[in-house]
Amino acid sequence: MLKVGLTGGLASGKTFVAAVLEQLGCRVVSSDRLGHEAIRRDGESFARVIEEFGNGILGADGEIDRSRLGKIVFSDEAKLKKLSSLVHPYVLKKQESIFAQITAQDSGSIVVCEAAIMIETGSYSRYDRIVVAVCPPELQVRRYCAREGVSMTDALARLALQIPIEEKRKYADYVIDTAGTKQETKRQVRAVHQELLQQVVP
Repeated sequence: MLKVGLTGGLASGKTFVAAVLEQLGCRVVSSDRLGHEAIRRDGESFARVIEEFGNGILGADGEIDRSRLGKIVFSDEAKLKKLSSLVHPYVLKKQESIFAQITAQDSGSIVVCEAAIMIETGSYSRYDRIVVAVCPPELQVRRYCAREGVSMTDALARLALQIPIEEKRKYADYVIDTAGTKQETKRQVRAVHQELLQQVVP
């Protein structure tokens, strides 16, 4: 099995890249989805997150309102790190469980783990290869504003909490530039996939 870490910056196109890799036959694991599972009412991190950030982050349904939580942590780097420390151990444990299952099913798989803060947390070192999706910061901001319906100020504040995308390039075995059309991005992803296939060791 070849373990591939896929990361990037805010709205840099990594989820689109992950979707293309999945279409090409890779097994994709979303760290964001695992993180969301962790803070559900029945999740392992729910009680600790409530203890740290208070009942004010709860919605009417008793679940954590991720929008309310986001407003707190994405305006304060220390609080973001605290949230990460509460959720990240569960995510890593769940990833390892999924990796083990995939290895047992098909040891010749390419497993792609998509994670926004892989470089920031140091978990990039767990992977055989690193793919970084990049685009210019101004495009990241425009995409994020359009996707989330937030102000440019909010987008810039969130972007400021991440390692600059040019810094993340230094960790990459492969860089995919998503600034062009979707077809151009797909061509790059297919080329990277062909190279990854040559490196799979059953």
